[in-house]
Amino acid sequence: MPTPTRGPRLGGSPAHERLMLANLATSLFKHGRITTTETKAKRLRPLAEQLITKAKRGDLHARRQALSVVRDKDVVFTLFDQIAPRFSNRQGGYTRIVKTGPRKGDAAPMAIIELVEELEVAAPAAPRKAARKAAKADSIAVLAGDEADETPAAKAADEDAAEAKAADEADEAKDEETKA
Repeated sequence: MPTPTRGPRLGGSPAHERLMLANLATSLFKHGRITTTETKAKRLRPLAEQLITKAKRGDLHARRQALSVVRDKDVVFTLFDQIAPRFSNRQGGYTRIVKTGPRKGDAAPMAIIELVEELEVAAPAAPRKAARKAAKADSIAVLAGDEADETPAAKAADEDAAEAKAADEADEAKDEETKA
C-alpha cells in the first residue's frame, strides 16, 4: 500500500483513505471497470498495478500481501488465477483511465478506470490436433499393411466435411427465415 500523500486526503484520515482505495481496488478487480472521480482513479492506479504485479509473481507471500489490501478472498482468487495470467507478457500499464464528463450533482470530474484487455494469442484449434491424430493413424495403417478402401483419417475428414456442410445449410436456412 503506498503511503498517503501530503495535503488533503480522499477521506479525511490516512486510514480512511487506505480503506477507500482498498475498496476501489476490490471493485475494480471484481468488475473489470469502475466509474469514479478522476482524483480517486489517479490514486487507485498505482495500487492496482502493484497488486497485479504481485499476482503475476503468484507465490504465497504475494497472495498474503494482496489479502492484506483486498479483504475478499474470492476477488484475490480471481486476481491471481484469471487477471494476472492475462498480463503475463506485459511489463506494466495494466489499467487505463478514461475521463468522462462532470458528475450531474456536484460537477466533480469523473473518470472510468478499467483493466486493459490483453490480446491473447490464439491457441491452436482442436480440429488440428484431431487431424494430426488421424494422420498418425493413417501412417500406422499403411505401415501395418492394412489396404482398406478408406483410412481412418479419410473417414474423419469426410465426417468433418459433412458436419461443416450441414452447419452451413442450417445457417443459410436461418438467414432466409429472418429475411422473410
